[in-house]
Amino acid sequence: MEHQYYNSTSLDCKTPWGALPAGEEFTLWLRVPTWHGFVQPHLVLTKDGEFPFSYQMEFQEHEGERDRFSITLTLDQPGLYFYYFDLHSWDKKVFRGPMEEGYLTREEEGEPWQLTVYHREFTTPALLKGATMYQIFPDRFFEGDPDKEWPFPERVYRAKKDREPYFWPTEQGGLLNNDYFGGDLKGITQKLPYLAGMNISLIYLNPIFEAHSNHRYNTADYLKVDPLLGTVEDFETLCREAGKHGIKIILDGVFSHTGSDSRYFNREGRYGKGGAYRDPSSPYRKWFDFSHRYPCGYRSWWGFDTLPEVNETAPSYQEFICGKGGVIDTWMKRGAWGFRLDVADELPDPFIEKIRAAVKRHGEDRLLMGEVWEDATNKEAYSQRRTYLLGKGLDGVMNYPFRNAALDFALGAPMEQVADQILSICDHYPAPALHTLMNFLSTHDTERAMTAIGDEPANGRDRYWQSGRRLRGQAYEDALRMTKLAYALIFTLPGMPCIYYGDEVAMQGYRDPFNRGYFNWNSTEDRLRPVMTNLAKLRRECDAFATGRLELVRAQGDILQFRRVGPTETAEVILNRGPHLQAVTALDQTAEVNPYGFTILVEDNLKGLPGYFKIR
Repeated sequence: MEHQYYNSTSLDCKTPWGALPAGEEFTLWLRVPTWHGFVQPHLVLTKDGEFPFSYQMEFQEHEGERDRFSITLTLDQPGLYFYYFDLHSWDKKVFRGPMEEGYLTREEEGEPWQLTVYHREFTTPALLKGATMYQIFPDRFFEGDPDKEWPFPERVYRAKKDREPYFWPTEQGGLLNNDYFGGDLKGITQKLPYLAGMNISLIYLNPIFEAHSNHRYNTADYLKVDPLLGTVEDFETLCREAGKHGIKIILDGVFSHTGSDSRYFNREGRYGKGGAYRDPSSPYRKWFDFSHRYPCGYRSWWGFDTLPEVNETAPSYQEFICGKGGVIDTWMKRGAWGFRLDVADELPDPFIEKIRAAVKRHGEDRLLMGEVWEDATNKEAYSQRRTYLLGKGLDGVMNYPFRNAALDFALGAPMEQVADQILSICDHYPAPALHTLMNFLSTHDTERAMTAIGDEPANGRDRYWQSGRRLRGQAYEDALRMTKLAYALIFTLPGMPCIYYGDEVAMQGYRDPFNRGYFNWNSTEDRLRPVMTNLAKLRRECDAFATGRLELVRAQGDILQFRRVGPTETAEVILNRGPHLQAVTALDQTAEVNPYGFTILVEDNLKGLPGYFKIR
């Protein structure tokens, strides 16, 4: 491109940078080549779902071969706004282009820029900014009480911890989820020193409520700990002991559906004669939608008849979850620091706002996070634009776009594309949410990082093909070094990095259930954990990584270089995914970056004293 007209991620074109609180003044600058002869450019601004408004921009000055125009506005209403520039000459317009560079078109349609305006009072937990998270799938982490009583006869105990989880289909075509490796709350408590040694500040637990599958996303009793994991007292002990290490615990809230085998629905009859399925007069009947138009006679989550979907607008259900003495209240009083909401896109925004109120009754520093797979600011679900990230709902979300960018980086995608993915999220997300995002490479729903980076894509292949696949030899070494680099990227971008249990020892596995193996406590792989530990320490000590603004310096070839500018410190991060040593200018000095390595320089904003952090 010969000329750059506008870049929404540059302070030379837009200030303040990124999303805006309602009522804050902002200025846009447009630069157009003088030889075009444009004299009356207009900003065309549209609030989501409303009619566009056109504002004439003011000429500021000549900048060599370009004319600079500007406009200053204030938007008082939270919401999404979209804009482009109309040059009022030959029907030409400036729309969003690659790397956020404006481009000209004669067409009526183009991709506009997005401007997110959030509620001015939006705040998120300050103590979690600069923190590092660790995700645990409870049954597969550590068995602390091998002599515990075994509940429910249909559960199969897996005494040999190095074996693969069951993956064979059931007669109904579902997946076997009845094998248990015995991981429990006491085991997590026993491993707190291990996690504290990695500088972990927050543990996210997959569901711990009583449920009749090893993943426990089919809740049977919201107020009980699953007996195989332990007791309420064990959970309280975990929270108390974690607090002594400076670690908080958040729980998985599965509130869009229950299990059919639950005290609320009770299709299987485990819970006596009551329940919505068996008793039309049950107090839980209004929570569910029974109709012959559904194949199984009731509305279920994505058609799975073992997961009856809940009517989240039912007043009695909302009170049960959000009211005083309800589910949220009960677990917060037991020691939980917050919740991650499963399938947040499928929960109505007013319901999420009530959950937020219930969480925040226990302190504004408590956390509410949601599962969202796309850009959460412009997500549409059920034909409605979601508002949960504008300040009244979620504090943050699971940041799948950063995961996609980090994996693309590791897999050799054009660096400009990687940078564009990252900058788009930073441009769209409210700052309070941006710095509390859950940034990850692996979860219980995705391939583990080592597999995603080093092995073949599954591409729809069945579980028999996925079973037993392991990287070895040079393929393993290549995947390991790129996984290290991808984690370095995740640790240094805005948000909270999250380590999925076992990634620090390079565990492998495709999706469910292969990504949910028992933690390999006998592993001798010791090259990833020290890097993660040191990065987590750096995040705690350097305020640039807590709330610092991101500035892209270079995205070219094998080098991704960016700056985090905090209140008192600036950090410059250089990642080299190539096979050659690179000499790069950063913070006014020359830094060498090893092949397949990264370098981080930190400078005091006032004293200009540099520090150095280098990893190969």
